[in-house]
Order: sequence, then C-alpha cells, then structure tokens
Amino acid sequence: MAAGQPYNTMIKNNAISNSATILDALKLLNDFTVIGLTLFVTDPSNRVVGTITDGDIRRRLVGGGALTDCVTTAMNNEFSFYSSNESDTVESFHKIKQRGIKVIPILDQELRLVGIIDTAKQKSMLPVDAVLMAGGKGERLRPLTDTTPKPLLKVGDKTIIDHNIDRLLSYGIKHISVTVNYLKEQLEEHFSKPRNGVTINTIREPKFLGTIGSVKFVETFHNDTILVMNSDLFTNINYEDFYLDFVRRESDMSVAAIPYSVSIPYGILEIEEGSITALAEKPTYNYYANAGIYLIKKEMLSLIPDNEYFDATDLIELLISRGSKVVRFPITGYWIDIGKNEDYKKANELVRHIVDK
Repeated sequence: MAAGQPYNTMIKNNAISNSATILDALKLLNDFTVIGLTLFVTDPSNRVVGTITDGDIRRRLVGGGALTDCVTTAMNNEFSFYSSNESDTVESFHKIKQRGIKVIPILDQELRLVGIIDTAKQKSMLPVDAVLMAGGKGERLRPLTDTTPKPLLKVGDKTIIDHNIDRLLSYGIKHISVTVNYLKEQLEEHFSKPRNGVTINTIREPKFLGTIGSVKFVETFHNDTILVMNSDLFTNINYEDFYLDFVRRESDMSVAAIPYSVSIPYGILEIEEGSITALAEKPTYNYYANAGIYLIKKEMLSLIPDNEYFDATDLIELLISRGSKVVRFPITGYWIDIGKNEDYKKANELVRHIVDK
C-alpha cells in the first residue's frame, strides 16, 4: 500500500474467525499483509468481538494455554474502535493514536468490521468533504496536455492528482469528488475503481465554469465543511491544522495562502500633493497569495450561481461584501502551482527529495 493511503481494501487479511485456533492466529500474524500485526476476531455475523496480537498469544501460552486452544481464549475483548458515523473525529482519533495503538478497526452500528485505519500512515480523521477541480485544458503545458489532461501528468512515480488524493486520504477524508471536463474520459477511467476502499466520484462539468462553479454539480455532501482545491497543485499543506484553524475562528471561508515577496531595486518615493514625504530605499513588500485551496461552510455554496462561470475569487469577494468571515491560512510547507513547464520541472525535481510523498 502506498504511503499516505490509510484504508486497507483487504480487511479480510486482518480478520480471524472466533472459531479459529491460536495456531491459526499465529500463522496469519506471520503474514506480512497483516497491518500492525493485529487481528480482529469476528463472529459469524462479521461483528468484532476482540483483538489478538503476538503479545496476547505469548501471555496465553505462558499462562498454560495451548496452540490448539480457541483464539477467543487469548483475545483482548476490551479494545478501541472507531465508529463509521463518529462525529468528534479529530479528537477521538488522536486520543486512540496517542495510546500507541497501531491499527484501529472501523465498525458500523452493528459492530461489523467495515475498515481499518493504519495509524502509522494516517494523520487524522477530518469531517470534511473534498472537491478537486480537474476540468481545465492545461494550455500552458502543451504539448504535454494535448492528449493527457494535466491532472494525469506524472510527478515522480504517480500523477499530480494522485498526490493530492492520497494526501486527502491520509487525513481521513472519505468523501471526495473530482469535477472533469477536458479529456474527461481519461479521468473517469482513472478513478473507475475505489482507492483503498474510498470511491472517488467524477462529476462532468457541462461547460467551463471557472475555479469553483462546478461545485454545484456535486449532488450530496456528507459534512458541513467542504474543501475545494485545484487538482494541479503539489503541496504538503497540513489539512488538519487548516481545518482546526477554520473551526476555531468560526470562519465562513478560509483561504490557504503562500507568502509572496516583491523586492524593488530602486529607491521608492512617497509623494503627497506633489511633495516627497519619505524615501524607501530598495524596499521589499510582503504579501500572501491565493494558493487555490479553500475550506467553506456548506451553506455558503448556495451563493454560487447555477451553471454560470464563477471563480473562487468571486465567492471570496461576495462573502466579504456580505460581511461573512473570510480568513487566511498560511501554508508553511512547499506549494507549487503546476501551470507552466518550469513549474512541472520544479515539482519533478522536488519530489525526488521528499520522503513522505
């Protein structure tokens, strides 16, 4: 499983029947496909009744147990789990992770095993829906984009958009949509299968609707906070910090931003009514530039007009004019907007030096 992809599509590798023996459990634990060297003991209805590790087995055998004993004699029946409809996701996830638990079972209301979280690879569990804009033509990257949509160009060993999808998955974001237009069939085929248990929905944009207009074609949102981003970004933004800052400041919209400095190689005159009032010698002005990543309250999306060209900057200006709270979140890591050939080359150079891709 690639780094940053939290869900295991082969949860059966971590499950064992409650009728199995301790020896059966040892054989399974000897298999490298078992995440976190932990097995979930299930009854005939697939309900999890306990967990078992090498340590549990050693304690049972030292206490006089036998390899032929039922696995239930060695299992731990007081275990932590994650509910598939958990509401306090961020806090509960970190409480479990801080206890050194390597894998967390995701259980439905009937306590049936529906997923597994590998805490070594997953960073958080954010109650956020994500929408990636992938409909652009990528004209400045031609001829590379003549036959391939820009999001499917490779950066290192995987596509630009897959870097973004995998990072979203690593933060526990399970509801992801991708809006497509130019060469849409390729993107639809690319996401035709679930990614580690998560279905990526592709949504056709009927015409070019700007950097946020196509969000209106997402039929269902499962959370009250929506992350909207361009699909051609290469960044290691901390989505948990982004989300927690959004919540703490009770924002209607948060705009991820990157520092941008402008150095002027001349002395700049400050003039008032034709008179020089001050002189700034070769000043540097510091700004924050829009990074193309946004967190938005779901209710604010109703302000986006139906089937009309509408950019994210239009929504920012509209919210500000209404007196809504629009805040800035500074990105402290790397960020590249892959718009031109030099940006694409820079991203491919950078990716060779990144350990956590």
